[in-house]
Amino acid sequence: MHSKKHLILLLLLQLSMLSYSQTSGVWSPDNEDDTFTNPIIHADYSDPDICRAGDDFYMTSSSFNSVPGLPILHSTDLVNWKIINYAVPTFPGSYYDIPQHGNGVWAPCLRFHNGTFYIYWGDPDRGIYMVQTKDPAGDWSAPILVKKAYGNIDPSPLWDDDGRVYLVHAFAHSRAGIKSTLQVVELKPEGDEILDKGVIVFDGHENHETIEGPKFYKRNGYYYIFAPAGGVPTGWQLILRSKNIYGPYEEKIVLAQGNTEINGPHQGGMVELDNGESWFVHFQDKEAYGRIVHLEPVNWVNDWPIMGNDPDEDGTGEPVITFKKPSLPKTKPVNPADTDEFNEPKLGLQWQWSANPQPGWYDLTSNPGSLKLNTQPAPEMATNLWMQPNLLFQKFPALEFSNSVKVDVANLKVGEETGLLIFGRDYASLTIKALDNGYSVEQRVCKSADKNIPETLNEKVSTTKSVIYLKSDITDGGITQFKYSLDGKKYINIGQPFKAREGKWVGAKSGLYALKSKSTGISGFALIDWFRVKPVN
Repeated sequence: MHSKKHLILLLLLQLSMLSYSQTSGVWSPDNEDDTFTNPIIHADYSDPDICRAGDDFYMTSSSFNSVPGLPILHSTDLVNWKIINYAVPTFPGSYYDIPQHGNGVWAPCLRFHNGTFYIYWGDPDRGIYMVQTKDPAGDWSAPILVKKAYGNIDPSPLWDDDGRVYLVHAFAHSRAGIKSTLQVVELKPEGDEILDKGVIVFDGHENHETIEGPKFYKRNGYYYIFAPAGGVPTGWQLILRSKNIYGPYEEKIVLAQGNTEINGPHQGGMVELDNGESWFVHFQDKEAYGRIVHLEPVNWVNDWPIMGNDPDEDGTGEPVITFKKPSLPKTKPVNPADTDEFNEPKLGLQWQWSANPQPGWYDLTSNPGSLKLNTQPAPEMATNLWMQPNLLFQKFPALEFSNSVKVDVANLKVGEETGLLIFGRDYASLTIKALDNGYSVEQRVCKSADKNIPETLNEKVSTTKSVIYLKSDITDGGITQFKYSLDGKKYINIGQPFKAREGKWVGAKSGLYALKSKSTGISGFALIDWFRVKPVN
C-alpha cells in the first residue's frame, strides 16, 4: 500500500504536470471516433516536415527569427502532436541579437538515418546549415554550415543505396537573383559539406513558376522530388520523378485546392507506415493565423502519389477535411500547449523570443509561480516595438481563443510599461504604464509597424491598483477585442476592435513585453502570475 506521504507527493506531481500540460483547451483535430478534422495543428508551423523513427513521428518547421529555433514536435498517430524541444536553443554570434524579421531559419528538412536525426535548413543570407542528434528530445549539435551561399534555400538530403549523399535545394530570388529552379549537389558521406557545384535538375519557369520547398525521396527505384509551385496562397503540389538523380524528371500535379477552401496547399513532408499507408503533411496560408498544418492520405498509383481525395479520378487530389485516422495505435488527444501558469523553473515550450534572449531579461525562480519580466530599453531610433528584442511570443493556437494575464506592476518605475500584445506588421497592445501617482491602462494600435510608424492611443483609464488583469478575445478573422479587470471577475472593453495582421512570413502572435523609459538606471519589473488561453466566452 502507498503511504499517505507517498500519495501526497504523487498528487503534487500530478498537479505540477497539469499546470505544465501539453493540451490546448481551444483546438483539437481528434474527433475521438477514429477520425480527424483538418487542420491537425491550427498554428503557424510553417513549412512543416516530418520523419518516422520506429513507432515515433517527429515534425519541425520554419522558425525564422524566433528564438529558440527549429521546434521539435512528437506524435505516435500523426494527428495528435506536442512540442517537446527546440533543435537550436540560441544562435551563436550576434546576428540574432536583434529581431531578423523574415530572415533566419527557412524551410527545414527533418530526416532519420542510421540512428541519427538530421535537420537541414536554409538561411537565405548565409547558406545551408545542418544540426544532428541521437535523441530529438535532448541536445542537438551546434549548427554546421554545409554550404556557404547567398540565396540557397529549402534543402533536403537523400542517402542513396550506394552510400552517396545528395541534397536538393531551391533559390530565393531576393538574394540569388534566380528562382523557380531546383539544384542537386553531392555531399560528403557525413552529410556536412558539399563536394561539387551542383546541377540544375528542374526549371519551372514555363509551367511551375515559383517552384520551391523540395523534398527528396527514393521509392521503387525512382528518385522523387516533392515540391510546391505556383506561390504560397494559390499553388499546388508537384511531384517530379526520375530513374536518375540528375534527371530528366517527369512531372505531375498531385494535390491542389480543387473545390475546397484549403488554398495553396503548400509544402510539407511524407512518411510511410509498415502497413503500406503513406501520409503527407503540408501547410495552408491563413493570413493572420499563419501557415497551419494539414494531414493528407497518400495513395500510390503507377508509382505516382495521389494526395487527399480525388473525386474525379484525374490523378490530382484535393485536401480532405474530415478523414479516417492513420492505422496506428490509439492515443489520448494532445496538442501544442498554450496556457502557462509559470509554476516551472523554465518557460513552457510554446514561448519564443524575438531575438536571442540576454541575461537579465526574465527569471522564473526569484518569485516562484510568476514570470518576472525586467524592463529593457527600446533600441535607438525605434518609435514602436517592431525591433524590440525582448518580446515574448507564442503562436495563435486556434481560429477563436481568449488570452488572459494576471500582472503585478507594483515594481515598475515611473515611465516604465508592460503589457499584452497581438503582434504582426500591424500590432495592438493593452499596456500598463507606471505614473507618479498610479497607473494608466492604455489600449494602443500601431499600423505598419515594420515601417517604424508610431503607435496611436485608442483609450486609457487610470487606476491606483497594482494588480491588473488583461485580456484579448480573438474571433474569426483575427478580430481582437481587448479588456481589462481590476478584480479578475468583471472585465471591461477598452479600445476598438483590432484586426490582427500577419508578420514577415509568419502569422500574428500573442505576447508579453516590459519596456524601460530610458537606457540608464536600474530596471523595474513586472510579475506575470499566469498566461491562460481559453475559449472566448
